[in-house]
This record gives sequence, structure tokens and C-alpha cells, in this order.
Amino acid sequence: MTDANNLISHLVELRNRILRALLSVLAVFLCLVYFAEDLYHYLASPLMAVLPENASMIATDVASPFFAPFKLTLVLSFFIAIPYVLYQVWAFIAPGLYKTEKKLVMPLLVSSTLLFYAGMAFAYFVVFPLAFAFFTSVAPSGVTVSTDISSYLDFVLKLFFAFGVSFEIPIAIILMCWTGVTDAKSLRAKRPFVIVGVFVIGMLLTPPDVISQTLLALPMWLLFEVGVIVGGFYSKNNHSDEQEDNPATDN
Repeated sequence: MTDANNLISHLVELRNRILRALLSVLAVFLCLVYFAEDLYHYLASPLMAVLPENASMIATDVASPFFAPFKLTLVLSFFIAIPYVLYQVWAFIAPGLYKTEKKLVMPLLVSSTLLFYAGMAFAYFVVFPLAFAFFTSVAPSGVTVSTDISSYLDFVLKLFFAFGVSFEIPIAIILMCWTGVTDAKSLRAKRPFVIVGVFVIGMLLTPPDVISQTLLALPMWLLFEVGVIVGGFYSKNNHSDEQEDNPATDN
């Protein structure tokens, strides 16, 4: 009976945490929805700046002028609310963690959020201008570049996600070192393969020009080096002896 009560109490707490996370996204959305068109205009600025004279974006679907800014605002609301959403995740799992795990997990949640934001900012301010300038410059003669607003939104959201995830490399390395999957010494030995790999990823995620591929590959390489340095302090051997017999119950 006690186990059943514990299970029910955990499920109730999980429900409350999920509801709080969803309400935070909704609250941000309600604050931003009035500015939906302005937000889309700001998102489209890197493309609009390189479109040919008298060219503009188009809407091929009747509802696109409404749904595209609405969708952008909803996704942006989630991105802005990520810190609070992750806090709810932390508050739910923290009572079952060891003290050494608590010392690692919370900084990782914060740093992973900042790195994800940094990846999105890098994509918007560095990659987008170069990529869209390249795309518009290679249009065949007689072809007018007029991008559909929904297609453009889907494209940039994919790039935002790709760059945001790519910037999580240090977090992934730290977790692998901490769990004993690998260690800093092994990763250093694989450095030549990593360098080739990041340039291949840069080629796949960016337009086919050397500049934008390099602009993604070099930060990924640098982030790999940072992850290796920091991961050396979180190897499994460094923390295995510090584990306590029971999970910590303090927050």
C-alpha cells in the first residue's frame, strides 16, 4: 500500500510540474502574440535584406499569413520558457539524486540552455546572412526569388534546432565522461576523426559553400575541445568514490 501511495504521489507531482511548465509557455505566448507579425518580420530580416529589388516573400496558402506568425510565436514562447521548464524537471528529479549528481546536473541544465541559445543566436546573426546571400545569388537568370513564408519558417526552425543541438557538444562529452562511456584521453586520441566529422556535419547542415560550412565546423571543434577539458574533471573514476549509499533528500 505504501508503494502504491508513493507512486500516486509521484504521479501527482509529475502532473503538477508538467502543468506548471505548460502554463509558463502559455503565459509567454500570451505576452508575445500581439507582436506576432513584428516577430516574424524580425525573423525574416536576414532573407529580406538580400532579396532582389522589388522582390518579397509570398504566401501560397490562404491561412499562411495568420498561421506562420502564430506558429513562430508559439515556438518562441517555448524557447523563452525553457529555463523554467528545465527548473520543473530539476525540481522533480532532484530528490532522487545523490549529492554529487546534484552538483553536476544543475550546472549542466543551466549551461545546456545557454549553449542552445548561443547556437540559435549564431545561426541567426552569422549563418543566415551568409546562407541566404548565397541562395539568392545563385538563382538562375530570369528566376525571381520569392520564398513562401511557411516554407521559410520551417527552414529556419530546422536550422535553429540543428545549431542549438550542435552547440550542446560539451554537455554530451561531459555526460559521457561522467558516466564512464569514454574519457578525455580517449577523446584526445580521436581528435583527427572529430575534426573531419565536424566539417562533414558542417557540410550537411549548411549551404554548399566553404564559408558557412567552416563557420559551423570551427565552433563545433572549439566546443569539442572545451568539452574534453571540462570532461576530464568529471570522469567516472573521479566521482565514483564520492557516491553516497542513499539518494540525497535535500533540495
